[in-house]
Amino acid sequence: MLYWDYAAAAPPYDEVLQTMEQIMKLHYANPSSLHRAGTEAGKLISRAREVCATVLSVRPDEIFFTSGATESNNLAIKGAALQYTGRGRHIITTEIEHPSVYESCLQLQKMGWEVTFIPPDPTGVIDPVLLGEAIRRDTVLVSVMHVNNEIGTVQPIQEIGRIIKHKNHRTLFHVDGVQGFGTIAGSPREWGVDLYSLSPHKIRGPRGVGILYVRQGITLFPLLTGGAHEGGVRAGTENVAAIVASAKALRMCNERREKLVDRILPLRERLLQFLRSVPELTVNSSDMGAPHIVHFSYPGMKGEVMARKLEELGMIVSTRSACSSKHSEPSRVLLAMGKNTATAEGGIRISLGDSHTLEDIEALEQAILKAVKDLKPAEGGMK
Repeated sequence: MLYWDYAAAAPPYDEVLQTMEQIMKLHYANPSSLHRAGTEAGKLISRAREVCATVLSVRPDEIFFTSGATESNNLAIKGAALQYTGRGRHIITTEIEHPSVYESCLQLQKMGWEVTFIPPDPTGVIDPVLLGEAIRRDTVLVSVMHVNNEIGTVQPIQEIGRIIKHKNHRTLFHVDGVQGFGTIAGSPREWGVDLYSLSPHKIRGPRGVGILYVRQGITLFPLLTGGAHEGGVRAGTENVAAIVASAKALRMCNERREKLVDRILPLRERLLQFLRSVPELTVNSSDMGAPHIVHFSYPGMKGEVMARKLEELGMIVSTRSACSSKHSEPSRVLLAMGKNTATAEGGIRISLGDSHTLEDIEALEQAILKAVKDLKPAEGGMK
């Protein structure tokens, strides 16, 4: 079996697994405890915070650990909205965000906030000028993902950040950086980002931990209360082993970024060229997308059917983000891009990692050809 779902969860580095095991065996004490074992566990978290801050070129006290990027996104959006109601009750996001962002905004909308959803262009890109026109005096927050988790479109977040601060310097800018970190160079400060979410298990780290950068001077309304953990922003006993292992994964991923991109970018270009040569398929990813994601559709054929067929042929793929994969409705992202329902229902996401080779791509191509042939309806039949 060949695994093509790195965007959902990447296999952990061996060093990450070793770190997890070592910490769980030796440093199992509660890091909030006052005894020596607790103090040592707390120091490990402090060191991990420093490592993450160095990688992101920010301050250690601007790094907060959560249970995952979903919580980081929820905390950033709801925490900012609830904290800064005095500035207004207007939020801006896009129609193609990850469910953890999109549904957080819908929840706030039900609670009385006004939310503006910016549509993408046909390639999935958000127009910074269009977004800027929606900013008002009472706009508290703008949330835009860096790389789309379904089709891999890269958003011009630096330009968006510049426009936001020009239109309203008090408006906060949140970026879901989950699919961008590790393949795109830069830092939150360089991009003018105030809040930045990361998920270690997308970059070969452990599950069950997330990272949130909060620019100095910003206060978030805590969603979880019950302790002074994480500076009072997020109560709950810290997962020491996962936090330390996440810092290691973040550092390793950052150090290997250029090598990874050099390896997988030609593979992506080869795969895109192949997919465009198959008449039955529609490519939804642009040439300018992130180097690790390719998305295509077999219009009229359910994506789940194609995914199961490819798995029978030894290829593990996904239909969309893992958080949405069990829903049967058409892709919200593809519909927002103007794709028809048949295309939006037939999406397949291929996501590349550092283990993939040209031979793997060739095997995937043959599997796709066979799947198309086997699933193709008889002349005059229905898919």
